[in-house]
Amino acid sequence: MSFASVCIGLYDSVKQFYTKGSEHASIGRRLLAGSTTGALAVAVAQPTDLVKVWFQAQARAGGGRRYQSTINAYKTIAREEGFRDLWKGISPNVARNAIVNCAELVTYDLIEDTLLKANLMTDDLPCHFTSAFGAGFCTTVIASPIDMVKTRYMNSALSQYSSAGHCALTMLQKEGPRAFYKGFMPSFLHLGSWNVVMFVTYEQLKRALMAACTSREAPF
Repeated sequence: MSFASVCIGLYDSVKQFYTKGSEHASIGRRLLAGSTTGALAVAVAQPTDLVKVWFQAQARAGGGRRYQSTINAYKTIAREEGFRDLWKGISPNVARNAIVNCAELVTYDLIEDTLLKANLMTDDLPCHFTSAFGAGFCTTVIASPIDMVKTRYMNSALSQYSSAGHCALTMLQKEGPRAFYKGFMPSFLHLGSWNVVMFVTYEQLKRALMAACTSREAPF
């Protein structure tokens, strides 16, 4: 909720800011808006992601519970590790989510615009579903290599790779390009379903809110 409310909720407003109110938004400005809201969302949501990971880790480890509740986890980490540690690992998360956010929002935007301009569909549920499904596929194509390198790098032995870039280069040399798309179908099922549910719901809620605001402003 904290991530999506920023990266998706602010996208249209930030896009209008970059285009200075123009109805036509170039791909470059859409990418800029997507990366901006993606980075802002990570800055807001990073503590929630960190607490989730640490809270789940104690359940897998077994033994005594270090955190009694989510709120207690926030307080304990801030007190024992320091308030800044709630933002540990923010740099790679910003990079990853800015790219993924761009892929999701910009491809959805472009697919929807293309369908409407070509008069293939009208601005309704089937159009939103098709655009979201296409955005999910494009996002999986773009995000899979990033996620594969991140997972391989995080799970590697100490000093096995000097950096994430070195990890990617080693994978390419030893395993070839296909290594970056292992587990593509599960990733697509995850991102595809996420995009369909998220965008379809977002469009319907946006229209319902706009209709409600219009009815309130209408004269009696």
